[in-house]
Amino acid sequence: MRSNRRMKWVAAPAVLSIGLLLAGCTPEQQRGFLPAGSTDATNLTPGITGLWVTSWIVLLAVGVITWSLILWATIAYRRRKGQTGLPVQLRYNMPIETFFTVVPVILVLGFFAFTAQEQSKIEARYDKPENVVQVFGKRWAWDFNYVKDDAYFQGVQVQTDKKGNPEEGTMPVLYLPVNKKTEIQLETRDVIHSFWVVEFLYKKDMIPGQTNYMSFTPTKTGTYMGKCAELCGEYHSMMLFEVRVVTQNEYDAYIDSLKAAGNKGQVEGNLNPNQAHFFGDEAKAENE
Repeated sequence: MRSNRRMKWVAAPAVLSIGLLLAGCTPEQQRGFLPAGSTDATNLTPGITGLWVTSWIVLLAVGVITWSLILWATIAYRRRKGQTGLPVQLRYNMPIETFFTVVPVILVLGFFAFTAQEQSKIEARYDKPENVVQVFGKRWAWDFNYVKDDAYFQGVQVQTDKKGNPEEGTMPVLYLPVNKKTEIQLETRDVIHSFWVVEFLYKKDMIPGQTNYMSFTPTKTGTYMGKCAELCGEYHSMMLFEVRVVTQNEYDAYIDSLKAAGNKGQVEGNLNPNQAHFFGDEAKAENE
């Protein structure tokens, strides 16, 4: 009876604390401190956010219970005044041993199952994407081929002011139409880079000689921050870009402006300095 009373005194404050913590969460805390612009940025971000928030809530609950039990055991079984020698030595308790084994296994399997389910959604490619963009990473900027619109953008390294802030007009910008099934084809001109749009909660490496893919649907207009997430050399920190999700009319106007500026066609892979394989016309000549 005394043991049950002690457990109640420990469990009640723990449960109350968790309830108050969750009830008083700010919007930032409720999305697990993920970037503010990530809310419904693409069709995939709600699932990623849900997996992340659920995971940390479950793990927080496990942590609170574990810490509470440790604290309870420390207080309940502390050495009292007048006690000497070793405490009573107890043998294993089969129900408790089984519980401590089964529960972690269930948690690990559960996390694995939900993660695998979400990952399969993220990695799935569209059969017929409405918009296709080929992205080349290069030290230390970006090139964008708007494949279906036969236009391109070639970026240069971002320039900064004396305070280290990017200068206006030097930031490479990738335009995407809202609510269009989009496929991003990722390639690199030199070393390994990583294409990361922060608010999209997703990044993927760009490997020399290999094309990787990202498929998603932008669902909210706005400007999103992008950067290279793989250390790629001296100016890696300045390998930045922006993604602007705009309406279809704004997107069409931007494509028209690229063509009017002479950026009609595609930037080919034969600009890559890698010597381990051939690109473009060189590849055709080799095959012949």
